[in-house]
Amino acid sequence: MLYLLAVLLVSTVFGLWLGLATSVAAALAFNYFHIEPTGRFTIADAENWAALVVFLVAAAVASGLSGLARERAEEAERRRREADLAAELARLLLGTPEPRAVLPTAAKRIADALGVDSATVVLEWVEGDERRAAVRLGDLGTLLVPVAAEELARERVAPALEALLWAALERERLTREVVETSALRRSDEIKTAVLRSVSHDLRSPLTAIVAAGDALASPSLQSEDRIELADTIAHESRRLARLVDQLLDLSRLQAGTADPREDWCSLDEVIRAAVEDTGAADRVKLAIAPDLPLIRADAGQLRRAVANLIENALRYGDHEPVSVRARVSGRRILMRVVDQGPGIPLAEQERIFAPFYRGPGAEGQGSGLGLAIVRGLIEANGGRVRVESLPGQGTSFVVELPLPAAVEAPA
Repeated sequence: MLYLLAVLLVSTVFGLWLGLATSVAAALAFNYFHIEPTGRFTIADAENWAALVVFLVAAAVASGLSGLARERAEEAERRRREADLAAELARLLLGTPEPRAVLPTAAKRIADALGVDSATVVLEWVEGDERRAAVRLGDLGTLLVPVAAEELARERVAPALEALLWAALERERLTREVVETSALRRSDEIKTAVLRSVSHDLRSPLTAIVAAGDALASPSLQSEDRIELADTIAHESRRLARLVDQLLDLSRLQAGTADPREDWCSLDEVIRAAVEDTGAADRVKLAIAPDLPLIRADAGQLRRAVANLIENALRYGDHEPVSVRARVSGRRILMRVVDQGPGIPLAEQERIFAPFYRGPGAEGQGSGLGLAIVRGLIEANGGRVRVESLPGQGTSFVVELPLPAAVEAPA
């Protein structure tokens, strides 16, 4: 029994063939030490031959069973490692919207599982060389491993990796299609919203122009009425032209093509020109510091931005005068456009800069483009614009423009 125990231990630890050799060695030792005459490899009694044969057969069978159990245990452990590797690869490849980005990490996991220094996964067919073997992953790509691990990689890793790669790339393709479809749908929704937002603003001046033009053809029209209709046509034409200019400005800003033509300019002159553009100079109070330095900016863009701010303040200022102030503060120029209107709720203060957005109670008072264009033009010239307002206390739009390094701010 002690000899059989030794055979079992050797077979379990070292495998079947060494176990069989141990069985033969154990039979010879049993013959030498325990079968008469002891101390020799001869057998005097025929019954002892039967005992020796039975011992040898029992030892061989025990060795075979132990070796088989060891091989099955090794196979089970190998299968477990393969399952763990497949689960890890599935987590990496299927857990990210961009499977290509995790291919190096997946290759490292494969190298660790195969017990080799390195492995590479590429999404194309690559020929191997004397150091690296190329394992084809269907039509998806190639797994490059050291030549010694080629067979193991082909049998144990490639099938699962190919299936996971196909699933990950198919998922990426479907996700991309969903995103593209969603983007197209969103684009259609935006286009519809734009058309709905501007259709009324475009139709109103066109309707007024057409009606006034038809009325001008009447032979019985008095001269005073004719002058009034001509004024209506001119006013609505300017309104229509301004709306078209706003749409063009917004489209250039959103396309990133509204690059400013920087030059030295006076903000004082820009503000006064913008006030003239509004046609309501009598309702605008200016408080501009006399020591404003020149700045480098696109004067035309700043003029349109300031004009939009003033027009917005006049529109929502409850018919009260609008104040425009400008001064130097540190390394910047601060300009404020202040009205005495109902104010803007805190929840609306960021939304009002969105294109086509109109705050509560603002229906029919504008296209919703002015403040979006203001922010775009000011930021294009390196500045910032924000709103300060409390309900019932008016609104102040604050524009910050940087001073060039060559300009010294007054003390």
